[in-house]
Amino acid sequence: MDHTENRIVRFGEIMDMVKSYYPDADLDLIRAAYVYSARVHQGQTRMSGEPYLVHPVAVAAILAQMRLDEASVATGLLHDTVEDTLTSLEDVENYFGTEIATLVDGVTKISKIAFQSKEERQAENFRKMILAMSRDIRVLLIKLSDRLHNMRTLSHMPRESQVRISRETMEIYAPLAARLGIYWMRTTLEELAFRYLEPDRYEYIQKRIAETVEEREEYVNKVLGIIEERLEKENIKADLKGRNKDICSIHRKMLTQRLEFDQLHDLTAFRIILDSVSECYTVLGLIHALWRPVPGRFKDYLAMPKSNGYQSLHTTVIGPEGHRIEIQIRTLEMDLIAEEGIAAHWSYKEGRSVSAEDARVVNWLRQMMEWQQDLDDPREFLENVRVDLYPDEVYVFTPKGEVKEFPRGSSPLDFAYSIHTEVGNSCIGARVNGKMVSLKYELSTGDTIEIITSAHQKPSKDWLKHVKTGRARTKIRHYLMAQEREKALEIGRESVERELRRWKIDLNRAEKDGEILKISQEFNFKTEAELYVTIGHGRQSPKAIVTRLVPISEREEHKSLNFEEKLKTPKAFRGKSGVKVQGLSELLVNFAKCCNPLPGDSIQGFITRGRGVTIHKSDCPNLPDADTKRIVEANWDDEQALERTVRIALLSENKPGMLAAISGVFTSNDSNIIQASVNSVNKTNARSVFMIGVKNVEHLTRIINALKKVKGVQQVDRLGTV
Repeated sequence: MDHTENRIVRFGEIMDMVKSYYPDADLDLIRAAYVYSARVHQGQTRMSGEPYLVHPVAVAAILAQMRLDEASVATGLLHDTVEDTLTSLEDVENYFGTEIATLVDGVTKISKIAFQSKEERQAENFRKMILAMSRDIRVLLIKLSDRLHNMRTLSHMPRESQVRISRETMEIYAPLAARLGIYWMRTTLEELAFRYLEPDRYEYIQKRIAETVEEREEYVNKVLGIIEERLEKENIKADLKGRNKDICSIHRKMLTQRLEFDQLHDLTAFRIILDSVSECYTVLGLIHALWRPVPGRFKDYLAMPKSNGYQSLHTTVIGPEGHRIEIQIRTLEMDLIAEEGIAAHWSYKEGRSVSAEDARVVNWLRQMMEWQQDLDDPREFLENVRVDLYPDEVYVFTPKGEVKEFPRGSSPLDFAYSIHTEVGNSCIGARVNGKMVSLKYELSTGDTIEIITSAHQKPSKDWLKHVKTGRARTKIRHYLMAQEREKALEIGRESVERELRRWKIDLNRAEKDGEILKISQEFNFKTEAELYVTIGHGRQSPKAIVTRLVPISEREEHKSLNFEEKLKTPKAFRGKSGVKVQGLSELLVNFAKCCNPLPGDSIQGFITRGRGVTIHKSDCPNLPDADTKRIVEANWDDEQALERTVRIALLSENKPGMLAAISGVFTSNDSNIIQASVNSVNKTNARSVFMIGVKNVEHLTRIINALKKVKGVQQVDRLGTV
């Protein structure tokens, strides 16, 4: 059958088709839908001049060909009534019930999503939006059938409309059909769209195919004969097929391989259908023994199925007369799924482990076509098809109707930053479906989001707790780092100015004379500001500038009675700490509990009267409030690889084996457990606190990342050092 052909379907044909695969179908329902559709569409015509009723009847026929239940076929007859007539959704529900009204409503909603600008023509998002919003696959199938018949009758539309509709079909509906595993529909939609998008190329390829049809048929029969003879020797029963590739795929091959039509030899795809998976691999070996395989052209979709459940072995070999031939090898079940599959396991994501529930759905969906053939009542089949799609993602609308995709748990901040950085930075809240919500609100599929901004709003560290997208997280951190840089610049310049003042040197004069820029360049900085920021972060001492501006003789004569000088004499300050304060390591050192520094963190020291030096992280919020005169340079002593103790808290499932799995992470990452406590939060969750030894920040980060990968661990937090 040529799926691209268009002919007027009689209503009686639909009834005959439904009765053939579903003898107990409620044919009165379908008849009532036909009568109702004929009445409300009366007087309406299509661009072709035909009565409008021709279209819903054709859509219903496509659905019957796909062996769907009477509700789907009836909806095919009614799908345009709400959108194109005075009929309301309430009318449909009153006459035909909630099930059909829900299907009609779903198709109507999808039809209303328009692509008026380049930005809104987001094919991937649109496909996912349909999947995520439709709890009933029949809605999608009805919409695809609607589009298929519209494409078959596109010749009566103006050229501008032909191009627009064909491009939308190529970008959205054909890939959607492939996502659902309906490959015959995908191919048909692409073929029809290509006919209008590239009419000259379509006509050229169609003509060339017709010119070589006899020659290709002869070659196909020759190849099939060789394969059949070889399989008979091995007593392997198989169904052999040779089919011509469609015009659109031939065009793609000519483009991608930069070949002319005469240079293409693999215009026919061969298919070998067997009884079992083991036979598939056996036959693959036989084929490779017959003809030399082309390197890099073998695909094993049996071991690694495509994301929509497609399974097959693909190989390309150098066949008779030196021509490349493509051969697909699969079982009958796989062939049914590949050709007629209603939906494949769309919830599968590459790189993500499949849960037990997902695995059940995946395995079940792969068998859907086989089940459909076996079930006497299609309603039993469809009852099992109603599943939530894309459970890990949400799809929301902008006020203009553009679809945006976000990870589950995203907030208005994620939405705001997806629009523009400044919108995100100044976001104070949002209106969701017309109601004000806070920045903590979690987006839900179908929400319409309007961001509220204020010129006085600024990002804070707390925002990082409420965002899920990498873009939002990056933008917030970039802003915070910029603010931190400004603060470090101010602190660094002030400390330099204070140090130079002790030597009666004016910093402004030194900057104007270019002396500070020269020193900055000696440290491989392009500007004075970069040097000040480094000093502000505690990674460089302001004394380094003094040593370059003040002659050594003058420095010897005017030794400063500062803390560094005092530190060199008292014995009480000596002791190994793993930290150097202003270049000295044998000091009495304490570690601040407010910021809990670890080796690898940027640090500064604070002179604590009577207790030596307290080490803080350079970005510790308590440092700016401290007496800046008592802040000293501090760095980790790489020669003293001392282990530090840190506490981490975990929230995990409360189940047997959980503690063992967590302990195994510490052991495998060379970390000693010093103390541990585990408390049940509720029946399903437990909170554990571990005191462990770590070498540095990198070591701790590696441990935390490994813990997060343990199945059942929900959250890991660093509590502090001891």
